[in-house]
Amino acid sequence: MINLLVLALFAIFASIHAFFKRKVLRKGDLLDLYLIYSLVGGVGVIGAIGFVGHLFFADQVARLIGWPTGSPFQFEVGCQDGAFALLGFLCLYFRGNFWIATGIGWSFFLLGATYGHIKQMLLLGDYAPYNAGIIFPDFLVPVILLTLLWSCCINKIFLNFPPEEAAL
Repeated sequence: MINLLVLALFAIFASIHAFFKRKVLRKGDLLDLYLIYSLVGGVGVIGAIGFVGHLFFADQVARLIGWPTGSPFQFEVGCQDGAFALLGFLCLYFRGNFWIATGIGWSFFLLGATYGHIKQMLLLGDYAPYNAGIIFPDFLVPVILLTLLWSCCINKIFLNFPPEEAAL
């Protein structure tokens, strides 16, 4: 699905960036580099795609998820996606705890969505493309974000790597 494509593209972009900065990047810089690309791509871009889909193509998205069309819930989910898209893009300007809050919040939402999709499959037999097909990306993004957040925090704590010295 589109979320996997976005993840792959941003991983490639981060790797290209790391390649060109390889002589000046320390281990902590590299973790921060992949984390910012994951926040902008995995939260910002994916959130923006969800925002546009749920608000401007609500009935089409509802059918692809296996939901009834015309639900006002689509607007709420779209606004939530839009809010996280803003947070993901703002990670370009704010660091530290802002990154942590953005990553944890988006991860919580996506893990909850994963649970909801699995429940819909098991209880209601909803194997619509955007219900059954979205489970892997909805689970993968939080795993990537939380792993990178954890690694960056551990690196900064134990290796005394302050974020203000990052050479991104």
